[in-house]
Amino acid sequence: MVRGPIWLLTDAAMDAHHAPGHPERPDRRRAVADGVRDAAGDRLVEIGCREATSDEIARVHAANYLELLDAFDRQGSAWLDPDTYLVPGSMLAARLAAGATIQAAVAVASGDAHIAVAAVRPPGHHAAAGHGSGFCLLNNVAIAVAALRADGLAERVAIVDWDVHHGDGTQAIFDADPRTFYASTHQSPFYPGTGDAAERGHGAAAGTKHNVPLGIGDGDDPFVAAWTDQLLPTIEAFAPDAILVSAGYDAHRSDPLAHLAVTADGYERVARALGAAADRLGLPGVALTLEGGYDLDALRLSAAATVRGLAGGRVDPA
Repeated sequence: MVRGPIWLLTDAAMDAHHAPGHPERPDRRRAVADGVRDAAGDRLVEIGCREATSDEIARVHAANYLELLDAFDRQGSAWLDPDTYLVPGSMLAARLAAGATIQAAVAVASGDAHIAVAAVRPPGHHAAAGHGSGFCLLNNVAIAVAALRADGLAERVAIVDWDVHHGDGTQAIFDADPRTFYASTHQSPFYPGTGDAAERGHGAAAGTKHNVPLGIGDGDDPFVAAWTDQLLPTIEAFAPDAILVSAGYDAHRSDPLAHLAVTADGYERVARALGAAADRLGLPGVALTLEGGYDLDALRLSAAATVRGLAGGRVDPA
């Protein structure tokens, strides 16, 4: 087993993004960070986060949308939709979340870390190029994909999204991009209503987007089978230069906002298979960024299980 560094990137400044009573709350970040610490042991390296620059964000998001977010942040508070808010400090949090996700992706692609976890908030996978929704302001994983390409570290990138909700923003951003593979499991029917198995990408990107909807009550076995039997083999066939994970944990059976029944063991099994696939592809490792998940104990246990699985899935090189 490779004994390389496990990076944790998180920052308490993200906690300024907070609306009382909202399920997307600061304790989530702390729970995931603690889970990474629980599993990483003496391999843990904690790294300070930087803000994503406006140029890095503009590779993904429209300039007028970013200007609108900054204006809302300055004016005090605003709601983009009934679920998605800004308060003073929200844009600092969002820029740190995007910047930390870039750092995690670059660290793994450069070989500085074997596993890098951006324990960040607000989440990102519902944010499209020109609007936010579903608790998300900036699309952290998409911004990281663009950064890897701009830095010449990866051209073909696979995004693994095991959040309970389909990452409609991420899929939309890359829907016509044949260099980006998007794979998702998610509860269906459920918010945001996208992610049908027939959604496969458009134009030259047809066949690079793969969705496996899961039904209410589905637990570890259907979740693991979707990844090990369908999605991961297809990712390997795509032969990406990097793998990034939109790591939501709201498919957990304890989550109060969803209706799947995955356990920490299910996340560990999928992570182990993902780590092994990355190894077979000759990749340095896997980078992850936090998406959903609203039960604190489930978040901590699932994050720890993911790190253990990824570490166990990697083998010593010949």
